[in-house]
Amino acid sequence: MAKKIIFMGTPMFAVPILKSLYQNGYPISHVYTQPPQRSQRGQKINKSPIQGIAETLNLEFRTPNSLKNDYEEFEYFKKIDADLAIVVAYGQIIPKKFLNLTKKGFINIHASLLPKWRGAAPIQRSIINLDKETGISVMKIAEELDTGPVCNAYKIDLENNLNASDVADKLSQLAAEKILDNIDDILEDKANFIEQDHSKATYASKIQKAEGEINWSNNAKEINGKINGLYPVPGAFFVYKGERYKILKAEIGNGIGNPGEVVSNYLEVACGDRQSIKIKEIQREGKKVQSISEFMLGSQIRKGITI
Repeated sequence: MAKKIIFMGTPMFAVPILKSLYQNGYPISHVYTQPPQRSQRGQKINKSPIQGIAETLNLEFRTPNSLKNDYEEFEYFKKIDADLAIVVAYGQIIPKKFLNLTKKGFINIHASLLPKWRGAAPIQRSIINLDKETGISVMKIAEELDTGPVCNAYKIDLENNLNASDVADKLSQLAAEKILDNIDDILEDKANFIEQDHSKATYASKIQKAEGEINWSNNAKEINGKINGLYPVPGAFFVYKGERYKILKAEIGNGIGNPGEVVSNYLEVACGDRQSIKIKEIQREGKKVQSISEFMLGSQIRKGITI
């Protein structure tokens, strides 16, 4: 009898993994994803990227608001009688009672080298923390968040100046390739799952918008890590004359001045360690993204000003 696999995911990060499974002949019985969201002004309904690809591939999909206390969805899931569920950034906690509804359990592809950076924002936290490497972990879901045993982990180097979007793309492609090395072993009970060392766990808490505000007294590497880690949203920012300016791209320079002092006419800002941040792309509140040369044509922020 053919195996049945349920795929549960929501953002673009999960799309290459679902496509890889489908294109390599794995039987995706059902797809679960977050329900469509209204845009801020309510004019448009936005489907999740996973719903979009499920429709394209003609896969049956479900979009429950919540699995918690949803008896009907529980019964539906039970009737699928799946062999395995694969979860990639689904965006909901899987209730404990669901975890026994597939023969081989629930497998999660988590975007960190567990037990480091359990939780909601592992890619962002890794970059902000100036880690030298990160990766993906293929793990079995347990009741507590990201605590389950791991069968394989795959590393990438965090090369200089990669932002969160770059790293997400790299990890997503890596996961799309490596899940194929794991799935047959999992279905045939040949995978070796090893308990995490819980004493070494760190947590990647959800990013708060206020965290993006830059303190120019910090060193340039830390500030650049924040800019890259929070790209594209919510973004690292500074406030000048009551207006918020989001920095999208920057690099470290050697300009010297007091922290927060603009030391060139191309918006190079001194930091707390005798280095500087050279801003490459910026977005003034309510305006479009601009290159720094474009921005400086109409900006009052000039050399000698402190921001």
